[in-house]
Amino acid sequence: MALLDELKTIVGAAHVLVDTDTAKYDHDWTGKYQATPIAVVRPCSTEEVSAVVKACAATKTPIVPVSGNTSLAGGTYGKDAVMVSMERMNDIREIRPDARIAIVGAGAVLSSIHEAADAHDLVFPLTFGAKGSAMIGGALSTNAGGSNVVKYGSTRGLCLGLEVVLPDGQIMNLMSELHKDNSGYDLKNLMIGAEGTLGFITSAVLKLFPKPRAYATAMVAVREMGDALTLLNDLQEATGGLVEAFEYMDALYISDHLDMYPKARAPFEDRHEINIMVEIGATAPNLTDLRDDGTLPLTELLENTLGAMLEDGRVLDASVAQNEAQRREMWERREAAGEVMLIRKPMINNDICVPVDKVATFFERIDEQLAEHDPGSLHTSVSHLGDGNIHFLLFPTKDDPAHIDRLTELVEDVTLGLGGSFSAEHGIGLTKKPSMARRKDRVALSVMHAVKAAIDPDNIMNPGKVLPQVN
Repeated sequence: MALLDELKTIVGAAHVLVDTDTAKYDHDWTGKYQATPIAVVRPCSTEEVSAVVKACAATKTPIVPVSGNTSLAGGTYGKDAVMVSMERMNDIREIRPDARIAIVGAGAVLSSIHEAADAHDLVFPLTFGAKGSAMIGGALSTNAGGSNVVKYGSTRGLCLGLEVVLPDGQIMNLMSELHKDNSGYDLKNLMIGAEGTLGFITSAVLKLFPKPRAYATAMVAVREMGDALTLLNDLQEATGGLVEAFEYMDALYISDHLDMYPKARAPFEDRHEINIMVEIGATAPNLTDLRDDGTLPLTELLENTLGAMLEDGRVLDASVAQNEAQRREMWERREAAGEVMLIRKPMINNDICVPVDKVATFFERIDEQLAEHDPGSLHTSVSHLGDGNIHFLLFPTKDDPAHIDRLTELVEDVTLGLGGSFSAEHGIGLTKKPSMARRKDRVALSVMHAVKAAIDPDNIMNPGKVLPQVN
């Protein structure tokens, strides 16, 4: 009670939620992890965050940062902890068009950053299905990827600077606006992807980019997965590297999407096993200025490139968006993946990454292994194919923990055998700690533990997440 009283003094009684008032925060998006925290505290400034952390540190009370709570790996599980929500720290302080940067609070919702940048004919290119609720602090904490990594890189590459509250309440100012700063250890990138286990991100300096003056978007079907990589490389060559998104959806996903959204249209008249959504964007007037007949050179470039591939058999079918409504329809199909993934139970959610030229091999090998170990299982994939990130959803025949563990290890075996990673963009949280224990280099784990112990000796910052015990 003394701690709660102190927290109320810091942020105001209305912003210290307890008991049933924490219901909005006490579970992750999937509903897998649920626990009532000691309290949910909603500070409105970095100074308040610092004071909250100091109060919790004095009593060694665990602290769990929470942003949009769209976690897919249990990273915001808050049992016996004070959850600190960033929702009131949602300010977009500056958009500096000439420098092409945005300075924002960690609670800024991704779509709000998009809108603020758009007002200056700029883009912040990080995008994914939960953009309407996900906050930049959470995206930074998990080093989120999204659909535009193929051109712009993941969140780490889109951030110039950070402000971080450390586990003892000190405020570390890393709010650099520089593209080059080689002054010592790269503490910014140490905090990005740490999932709140080393400190509390409160503000960020983000990179902005010129807004494409036009987009050309299409759904494309190919015969084999290897053809998809050829398609990507050919499109990059034909467009001078203008591919912004290259997203894969298999036939089962398309079917499940239509079941969940009966008013939606299928991408093609015929069913295809490999469906690709590709988008290219351009700023150059020679590609983006409408001709007198109303045609757009960028769209014509995509149509001609795909047409040549149709003629020589590299592409089975293609549909190019002719207006913004058709483009949005294609994006909505892809961005519904979060909801569609929950259509079947039980489900093993694998967020893996392999080298882009090994994606086809991954599917070949995993099918061989599943035929032996769980022949009745189903799987579906929605993937950021341009960067090798596969969201491989496996539906086993038995809801048995031992069986699920075996299949999870099987996926890991195939993935790591191809030089891949068992975690690409969703974070480790609680879900992937067993994978960390099995698969992460032992020396690397030891170094991670040493870093954690040095920065957070009392283990109060998001304890129990990310790091397994090292034997």
